[in-house]
Amino acid sequence: MFENIIAQAAASQLAEDIRSHRLAPSMLFFGPPSSGKGSAAMELARTLSCENGAIDPAAAAPWNCSCPACLRHRYLIHGDLLLLGQRPFAAEIAASRAAFLREKTTATRTLFIRSLRKLTARFSPVLWEDDPKAGKFSPLLQSLEEALDEFESRSAAVTGGAEADGTAMEKLCDSLLKDALKLETEGMGDTIPIAQIRRTAYWSRLAPVGKHKTLVFENADRMQEGARNSLLKILEEPPEAVSIILCVQRREAILPTIASRLRPYRFLKREEEEEREIIRRVFRDSPAKQREGEGRQGGGLVSVYLDSFLSQPLEKLYPLAAFFVASLARASALSFKKKGGDSIPPALAALGAYCAPIAEAAGFGRSSAAREVIGTLLAESDGFQARSFPRFLRVVLDLAAESMRQGEAESYSIAYNDIWRKHINQAEASAGVWNQNPALVLESLFCRLREALALC
Repeated sequence: MFENIIAQAAASQLAEDIRSHRLAPSMLFFGPPSSGKGSAAMELARTLSCENGAIDPAAAAPWNCSCPACLRHRYLIHGDLLLLGQRPFAAEIAASRAAFLREKTTATRTLFIRSLRKLTARFSPVLWEDDPKAGKFSPLLQSLEEALDEFESRSAAVTGGAEADGTAMEKLCDSLLKDALKLETEGMGDTIPIAQIRRTAYWSRLAPVGKHKTLVFENADRMQEGARNSLLKILEEPPEAVSIILCVQRREAILPTIASRLRPYRFLKREEEEEREIIRRVFRDSPAKQREGEGRQGGGLVSVYLDSFLSQPLEKLYPLAAFFVASLARASALSFKKKGGDSIPPALAALGAYCAPIAEAAGFGRSSAAREVIGTLLAESDGFQARSFPRFLRVVLDLAAESMRQGEAESYSIAYNDIWRKHINQAEASAGVWNQNPALVLESLFCRLREALALC
């Protein structure tokens, strides 16, 4: 079990807890991006459902187990697995497609199918029953499912030794990628809504199809307040035969009342050579050596590699975010002086000092006019296509936090970080829940933060 979770002590601890019958009903997996949290959660679900476990628990659920439950879990179509929450799908799907087209093997075929199923699983009828929004994406979802069925059939023949029509296969893979990107853009929100938590609560109390149910919340910190309260009710009385797993980047992002009911498992950032081995083994590729400054958001080389498949990679969003923060610091400083302030507060100075050089190195000058700043951001990012806007907001938040760690500003970090977090969360909700376009969200965010930072 957990053979496909490379270089993570948390996976070994999970395996030991299963063997010793100490596995908790509810768990928290926390760690940086691309550290294996989601994969470990899905592997745990497969292990607990394995039908050979009753024969020999110590040898249960090897990756190549042929029992019906493991076969369905490998392709993420088992009725006892429910996945919720937003995560970056586009990059993994594109990287998996490239891996399959490079080497048409059973392993790369499974990789590509799983990457697509991770997305389509978020549109399970369990989560969207009687939801009027489902009608918007249903035709696209059906088209994607039909194309995926065709791919499974044709790729199985190819990996079984049949001669392949390379051009036709590539066109089918391209079509799957295009439909998946559109489904993610049009159908996925940035937060987990309360209605889905309520449907999940009902589902979790039904008898499992097989041995055991598993409920996985990825990016579980991105929930509406009502959704968190509903989740807490499930955790207070966890149903039998159900494991609940919450995945987050930072442990402190989970409310204490929820965290106290979860057993934590920490997923660490791997060494670069370990990350290179993951890319070689999983994606059948040999990445270039990580450059200095890459992986700034803590995800390491795997995150950088996946990011390279996006139309708006991090290396492009990072200087744009620095330009936004530096411009905001300048605008806030001017507002502070207009209100009668003397010297610029150290925290505002730190924001500009840290972010302005990053922006200027990328060719972005200084500005304090909201519309000018937003116009530049929209032009340089192609209007934040392919769901790059939520990633941009997260980079902005990371840059603000890093700025506060510098020199004299550190003593202001808690207050300033709270301000940034509050307004970034509001912006994410405006874009993800209320579907406001990035231009309106950015203008509101800029104006609100300018005033809040000037008064702090």
